Amino acid sequence: MKKEIITELFEKFENACLILDGIECWSARELQEIFSYTEWRNFLKVIDKAKIACETSSVAVSDHFVEINKLIEAAKGAKREITDIALTRYGCYLIAQNGDSSKSEIAFAQTYFAVQTRKQEIIERRLLDIDRITAREKLTKSEKKLSGIIYERGLEIYA
Repeated sequence: MKKEIITELFEKFENACLILDGIECWSARELQEIFSYTEWRNFLKVIDKAKIACETSSVAVSDHFVEINKLIEAAKGAKREITDIALTRYGCYLIAQNGDSSKSEIAFAQTYFAVQTRKQEIIERRLLDIDRITAREKLTKSEKKLSGIIYERGLEIYA
């Protein structure tokens, strides 16, 4: 996939993000377009599979797939209410995993989420390493201090 296409898809996904009640989320209707699904009913099938995957993972579906209503422009300037689904990043991930991977947009999304997951794993491992090193340094300082006190007092320790 060309770099320009990757950049465009990434920007479309990130620009579709909105904040509702302090939570980062995406409109399923917008994601439908980004993932090149022409029909809502076909995209709903993918969403249903994603919800099943969420449920099977013992994660609350309602935390990641929230049904909402949305006003859209209709003919002659009128507005019409349609149903939509607010999705968390995890919900988007599950949709990508259950989507039609023959679509380049879905294949990109699957790769994107895999890479992001790996980056997060590396960051978490590095943070744990930093915590471990900090704890070791603290222990070393404490042992040196204790050793100095023992020496000053003339105590002998037998191992």
